[in-house]
Amino acid sequence: MAMKIRLARGGSKKRPHYSIVAADSRMPRDGRFIEKLGAYNPLLPKDSEDRVKMNAERVQYWLGQGAQPTDRVSRFLEIAGIVEKKERNNPIKAKPGKKAVERVEEKAARVAEAADSTETTEAAEAETGAE
Repeated sequence: MAMKIRLARGGSKKRPHYSIVAADSRMPRDGRFIEKLGAYNPLLPKDSEDRVKMNAERVQYWLGQGAQPTDRVSRFLEIAGIVEKKERNNPIKAKPGKKAVERVEEKAARVAEAADSTETTEAAEAETGAE
């Protein structure tokens, strides 16, 4: 059985509240779970102690049984010091999109045209001033 430690959504519309649960990965997100391990309330401020609550002993037990935490839950576990911090690298995220690249190129072309036109006007003024 493939076990996951994941978030199960609760709460009403636009007022989310999540339970941290140990569940079979084949079950629905908000469906059947084996054990509730904690809670996460994203509406509370980030520095609040009540934002993320979890039973560290039970989380350790499930990790020992082979349960895999989801990305968000693993971040909570890293902050709590239960799991060592993973190296994350997504270099594609930092690259601008196609439209942003096109805008930068268009702006560079306009700046180059403006620089060329000012050079030619300065040269023309210098010629007329020299005469």
